[in-house]
Amino acid sequence: MTMGDSDLRKPTNFGTGPLSRRRSWCCSFAVPPASPDTLSISSRNHIPAKSQQQRPKPVPCSPQSSKSALNIVNRIDPRRILSPGRVSPIDSDPSVTTMQETETETTHEEEDVVVVDSPPNLRSESFRAPKIEVTVSGSGSGSSEGYDARLSLKGRNGGVLVLELSSEVLAANSDVFAGLIAEDKKCSSSSLGLKNTCRIEVCDVENLGVFRETVELMFEESNGILKKFMKMGVYRAIDVLEVAAGIKFSRAVLSCLKYLEAVPWTEDEEEKLRRLLGIYNFDAAAISEILARFHSNETENSQDSLSKKLVWSITSCSDVNPRNELKSLVKGLLCKSSVYEKEQPEINKEDIYRAGKCCVDSLAKLFEEGSSSCSSKKEKPLIESISREVENINWLLEIMIDREIAEEFVEIWGKQRRLVEMHERVSPMVRYEVSRVTGAIFIAMGKRRVQCGGEARSGLVEAWFKPMLVDFGWLQRCKKGLDMREVEEGMGQMLLTLPVKQQYQVFMEWFRWFSKHGTECPNLSKAFQIWWRRSFLRGVESSTCR
Repeated sequence: MTMGDSDLRKPTNFGTGPLSRRRSWCCSFAVPPASPDTLSISSRNHIPAKSQQQRPKPVPCSPQSSKSALNIVNRIDPRRILSPGRVSPIDSDPSVTTMQETETETTHEEEDVVVVDSPPNLRSESFRAPKIEVTVSGSGSGSSEGYDARLSLKGRNGGVLVLELSSEVLAANSDVFAGLIAEDKKCSSSSLGLKNTCRIEVCDVENLGVFRETVELMFEESNGILKKFMKMGVYRAIDVLEVAAGIKFSRAVLSCLKYLEAVPWTEDEEEKLRRLLGIYNFDAAAISEILARFHSNETENSQDSLSKKLVWSITSCSDVNPRNELKSLVKGLLCKSSVYEKEQPEINKEDIYRAGKCCVDSLAKLFEEGSSSCSSKKEKPLIESISREVENINWLLEIMIDREIAEEFVEIWGKQRRLVEMHERVSPMVRYEVSRVTGAIFIAMGKRRVQCGGEARSGLVEAWFKPMLVDFGWLQRCKKGLDMREVEEGMGQMLLTLPVKQQYQVFMEWFRWFSKHGTECPNLSKAFQIWWRRSFLRGVESSTCR
């Protein structure tokens, strides 16, 4: 079947519906075949070269309005700054000078920046400073717009940023750039011919945007620089301060320090600023007010006494809600796991022990009042006072355990014979509070957070094991944050560290008590089985081997 010429020229639609767009040509064709469609498209897109040269390009006045992404300067003199703080200019070689002279002739013909498309994996950008009027003496030197310096920034992670600037502005604001420009002019005067543009390259830039913002501040007045910092915020201002200090841009440094001193900081911003002040040597008068926010001129002893005052204030506080809030606050500050650990002084162990001993003595006085028949206090206020002192002791004990200084307090608690004697004469709803301290000590020792000597462990068990058996039922009903499973586990683990002879007495006492009271007594069955195997089964095996 033969088809007509008209049928051959009809386009074929492989999809459903009308043909919406012309299909792209295969990549093997260098040029699409001639057709009426392609001819009309090419004629519409064709613009003569002369008209392109005559069309003016918009000059951006700020980085936000710059649209010249993915561009890179064709030729750059290898004059480099290794980092904002270190400058290492390299003399130009003759080949580069010849290239620059060739580009000078081209600059008189074209007013725009000569750029080529960068490879796809590089992210390049160019910027032209705000237009300024510069008086240039002589003909053939300098640009009519005042852009006689080209600053090329190369990022540490890739990317290139090219800034067209005025060498006069750079030299007036930065001591680093002033030295580079002076040396560049010295080299250009000794070379053959005249050089229009001063080219400076900065390598290994950590943040191209921050460096660009810092250079832009050179074209602002002092009040304008301060307003720029107010817009960018503290964290960004510290980044700009680092770049400005590296290139010795004193106006920006002073304005930034003035701004930072007047605004509050977050903890991250404070740590970042503290690190920066340790790297660069700023003027002492300029940073004196900022340093005053970091530390005072008082001695370390006053800081040490501050912890003691806080502890004593909390233990003497009578209101429940403020005391609990302050306990949580001060404990978070004094614990070793606190974020302020690096900044705080060491706690004086004697001050903590003195506060704990004071709470124990107050507790003994309250027990004495409760055990006397002619007590002037009613039972409810007595219970509240005893509960407050017990909470203070447990709070101090948590700080001691965290600071690994609780061993001596365990010895102090094991020697409270007078308090143990009064324990039997006080009402059960009052005396069980004391066993909360013993339970916290058992938990810490069972978890190996407190390592006491054998004498301290024996004294603790002799004094407080029986009161714990008596108060365990009350502790189960009024836990007040005490984990009874952990108390049982800690008691069992701690009893197994005693001498075998003492273990026999303790476990037999527990066995008799548990057989009478059942769940009102701590369940030490697991520890009892371990003691039994160690004492009898393995003892028989060891004697047989001998």
